Amino acid sequence: MSASLTPALALEDVTCTFASRENRRDCYTAVRDTTLSIALGEFVSVVGPTGCGKSTLLNVSAVLRAPSSGAVSVFGEKLKGINRRAGYMFQADGLMSWRSALDNVTAGLAFQGVAKREATARGEERLKRVGLGGFGDRYTHQLSGGMRKRVAMAQTLILNPDIILMDEPFSALDIQTRQLMENELLDLWAAKRKAVLLITHDLDEAISMSDCVVVPSAGPGTHPIGEFAIDLLRPRDVAKIRPHPRFVDLHAQIWGVLREEVLKGYQQQLKPVAAD
Repeated sequence: MSASLTPALALEDVTCTFASRENRRDCYTAVRDTTLSIALGEFVSVVGPTGCGKSTLLNVSAVLRAPSSGAVSVFGEKLKGINRRAGYMFQADGLMSWRSALDNVTAGLAFQGVAKREATARGEERLKRVGLGGFGDRYTHQLSGGMRKRVAMAQTLILNPDIILMDEPFSALDIQTRQLMENELLDLWAAKRKAVLLITHDLDEAISMSDCVVVPSAGPGTHPIGEFAIDLLRPRDVAKIRPHPRFVDLHAQIWGVLREEVLKGYQQQLKPVAAD
């Protein structure tokens, strides 16, 4: 990853252990001794098997969950509360059904006390930038899945966070809409050069969008076992870049590490079924 002396986001020897509600002495360690850093302007993806603690890393980065041990730092300062310099785009869009698209986008500004006229102007401009100019008065049931994702993206980016955390934001979309959304995100990221941490199951998505791809081990006790610099030229079109020989080479290298962890994760999911 970037060699910046002061990364935008740094996880230092982070471990996350969860106690069972039934038996406090029965613990599960989702993440163990994980160190990860992202520079301002760097796009990093974590791609790994189901159940390997990827979302836990994201929640720790936002400090929605405090680590059991280790530290999270933002621009060199250790966090003791919510990461207020980060915007979080969840897998589910989380839009409020009783609000219009514009009111959803400007909700964060309202919570910050921004005057309604200014918030409306900023919200309309942000909707235009994600291709939804003129749709601000629509409610969620009047929007397609891709449109709702655009609204969620606008809702996250309107607050101009220095760090963008994304938990499989496009996984539920069809392939054509997904590629359009990926390219829109890359265009918006290129204009502002924020630090991005993307969690995904899709290796193609990770390579086509990122500066660095991190592969974690299968859980429990997941930790990074591979970091791959993505040296494909920018700007990128996620569909056009995939047949490129260097893309194919990177895919083979990363899959060589990832495949074994995916198989381990799959076998672990089968164990409870086999025990019944």
